[in-house]
Amino acid sequence: MNNLYPKYTDFTVLHGDCLDCLAEIKDNSINAIFADPPYFLSNGGISVHSGKQVCVDKGDWDKGGTPEYIYDFNLKWLALCRTKLSDNGTIWISGTQHNIHVIMRCLQELGYKVLNTITWQKTDPPPNLSCRYFNFSTEIIIWARKNVKKPHKFNYETMKLLNGGQQMTDVWRIPAVSLWEKREGKHPTQKPLRLLYRIILASTNEGDMVLDPFSGSGTTGIAANLLGRKYIGIEQDEQFCELSLRRRQALEDENIRKMLFDKMRSTPEETTVLINHMRDIDREKAMQLGITYVRVGDAKGSLLVKDGFERLGYVCLHTRGDNPELFKLAKKGFQIWTAEALREKGFSAENAPYYAVIRFEPSKQVPFDQPIDLHKRQFTEVARIQPLSDFIGLR
Repeated sequence: MNNLYPKYTDFTVLHGDCLDCLAEIKDNSINAIFADPPYFLSNGGISVHSGKQVCVDKGDWDKGGTPEYIYDFNLKWLALCRTKLSDNGTIWISGTQHNIHVIMRCLQELGYKVLNTITWQKTDPPPNLSCRYFNFSTEIIIWARKNVKKPHKFNYETMKLLNGGQQMTDVWRIPAVSLWEKREGKHPTQKPLRLLYRIILASTNEGDMVLDPFSGSGTTGIAANLLGRKYIGIEQDEQFCELSLRRRQALEDENIRKMLFDKMRSTPEETTVLINHMRDIDREKAMQLGITYVRVGDAKGSLLVKDGFERLGYVCLHTRGDNPELFKLAKKGFQIWTAEALREKGFSAENAPYYAVIRFEPSKQVPFDQPIDLHKRQFTEVARIQPLSDFIGLR
């Protein structure tokens, strides 16, 4: 076992075999574990990447073994992980149909208590080339705690806030890894930073220690450090240990850190949105009535609705990038109005035939949690909606 990068007290990478390195970690010292173990899929299959047919082989570490070998391997590393977890610690394990059932069996045999099985639905899956199966667009993430009877750490209110004030479900719609996550290099089974952001927020507090026994490119560690947690990763391939270091070194640049943090906390399920083109007179009337609207069409600067917008919980009102104020919606969701209907209500609707109308409570102003540069329109959403053909009025 070799800690390649002792310079970072909050980011430790152990180069070596997973089982050997786990044995060296202090018992009961880890608050949460995220593990992305081998799926044992590297057997000559094909997939699509960037529009091209590619081989799915990831490396020797992912080549399939016998069912007995796969079961024994998973049982060993999961047993070691359990000894490292604190009494209220939890573990998250990602997988597909190829390995997740074995993982579940091992967890139950070892005395873990399974809390949830999260379905991660990828919003941009590659096509299935064989056309003999449904498209593979999901992965399963098992969440389990160390002990059956001892309670675990769960930041319920934080997850509820991320979901617009409603209980978060066990289906998460998150895109796969984006280009901005590959600035320093890439790993063949890299997980999106947005996914680890949610997992770490759900099950740890600032200052906690997070472990990843199959750390790859270090995504777990990057998310942990951005959120004020400490990290230990284990990786047997030195080139990926070095990639992890490059990614951690990049966090020393405040601009990169801010960019990653902003990207990490923004998802298609984001419940806060900015209205970036409202005029003073319209904004004043909106504040009085508890109503605002956004243009639905192709006009420049329009806010168009995308998946997840129906759970919108907050709206940030401002005029040309000035004086932002965040308000809680009186009722989640939106309605589609015609321009004519808006004019009847006293609004100056222009540049589009349909508008998404949002109702909010002017008295329910809440603080915006992060400083933002409104002139850059960082949080302005862009997507499409199917407009209704006729007027739908207020209820």
